[in-house]
Amino acid sequence: MRRSVSMVGLASLALLGAAPAARPADLIVRGGTVFPGGGDPFVGDVAIAGDRIVYAGPHAAMPARRTIEARGMVVAPGFIDPHTHVGDDLSSPDAARRLIPAFLLQGVTTAFIGNDGGGEPDVAAVLGRATARPVGINYAAYVGFGAVRQAVVGAARRAPTADELARMRALVAGAMCDGAMGLSTGLFYAPQSFARTDEVAALAREAGARGGTYDSHIRDESSYTVGLKAAVAEVIAIGRQAQMPVHISHIKALGIDVQGQAPAIIAMVEAALAHGQTVTADQYPYDASGTSLVAALVPLWAQDGGRAALLKRFDDATLATRLAADMRENLRKRGGPAALLITEGAEKGRTLAAVARRMGVDPIAAAIATIRVHDPAVASFNQSQRDIEAFMRAPWVMTGSDASTGHPRVYGSFARKYAEYVVRRRIISLRDFVDRSSALTADTFGLAGRGHLRAGAFADVVVFDPKTYAPRATYEQPTLTAVGVRLVTVNGRIAVEDGRVAGVAAGRALPHRPTRGSCPSR
Repeated sequence: MRRSVSMVGLASLALLGAAPAARPADLIVRGGTVFPGGGDPFVGDVAIAGDRIVYAGPHAAMPARRTIEARGMVVAPGFIDPHTHVGDDLSSPDAARRLIPAFLLQGVTTAFIGNDGGGEPDVAAVLGRATARPVGINYAAYVGFGAVRQAVVGAARRAPTADELARMRALVAGAMCDGAMGLSTGLFYAPQSFARTDEVAALAREAGARGGTYDSHIRDESSYTVGLKAAVAEVIAIGRQAQMPVHISHIKALGIDVQGQAPAIIAMVEAALAHGQTVTADQYPYDASGTSLVAALVPLWAQDGGRAALLKRFDDATLATRLAADMRENLRKRGGPAALLITEGAEKGRTLAAVARRMGVDPIAAAIATIRVHDPAVASFNQSQRDIEAFMRAPWVMTGSDASTGHPRVYGSFARKYAEYVVRRRIISLRDFVDRSSALTADTFGLAGRGHLRAGAFADVVVFDPKTYAPRATYEQPTLTAVGVRLVTVNGRIAVEDGRVAGVAAGRALPHRPTRGSCPSR
């Protein structure tokens, strides 16, 4: 029997293009159902030595310093989150916060930061922080259109001068040469929303020329300005003009005016794919988006010039009727005051409808009174299940969290996608869930050695119990950690064991390597 198992192991090794390690493995994860990322699952072993996988196949016929039994468990590549807002956590002076336990306990081992146009232009500093302040997960960083525009143009609603445009292009080029993975935008948000398409495309070309991706929170996910279809057309057009891959952040049909448009949006993307463009998207598995009260309700014209200018407009009696009418229309698009849940500040846990009742005023007056004190984060219940499921089935849509304060998606996105849409609703298969949470993301963004369980890959591994893996976070208690993850390794080191964070900061910054010859020697 020993000879038979050995022969099977050697045959499998030949098929997988792997070979037994010359030295003992540090760890073997034994007997789980292995989903290798982009390949068929099998029952077998994953062996790790140092920071690398040295074998993934039916039987690891090698000694190991430690073996962990995974029978009945799912063994998968560490999950990769392409859209987060955990940059402040990763740079925090608090070592425990830098571990990002909310992600580790879902099996997430890599995250992207700098999304929505917020990425700092000094990408070298962002990536260098992990050396002085070790982190619990790997991370890659975008340079943000918003941060670049703010640094050069400020918050004004105007086009840049030729000199300003040149300076912005230079900032993007420099960031790409320092390791940015691409240019991110948040064109829905002021002052980024003040930029025309040609301005955005000019900066995107600098990223595209250096092998980067254009990642966008599109100009309109609803019917606020240009509309959902036109906003998707714009992102595709920018990718075509800049000759670069495009990625649509947290794809959705937001609000009652556009619910049901998912099939049309999918058709637009697939038409672009058929014409040779590279277009992908990410999605979080919740029907509520997360934004701020200002972004949800206040018209863009009133945001021109920033918060100080907005507060002055609140006090301008000549604008009161127009402002209230525009805010009321935006509230209608969002589904009304009961569909906006405030998730931070003094009104945390109350809907806008409840705040209005408490204050004894109408919802718009209540919103203005709240914004005067603080612009709080809100959960906005605005999507249909039919649209969510349609986007989720698309093979170019990967898992993401858009992790931001006050929303359960920070602590539950990956676990909820599995528990709700694999197990309960059966919208996608377990293999689809794993691949679109790991291999698809790694391959799309060129994360070499990540997203797959195979010899030579970095040892980012998650082991979870398919019977218990689930979120606990709710809108009322958004910081409850997920359950069911038994083991996580990050670069070969155990970060989660027996469902508990081990306190190991094994993450690394992952600089993008720009196209050869596109940057001066540094």
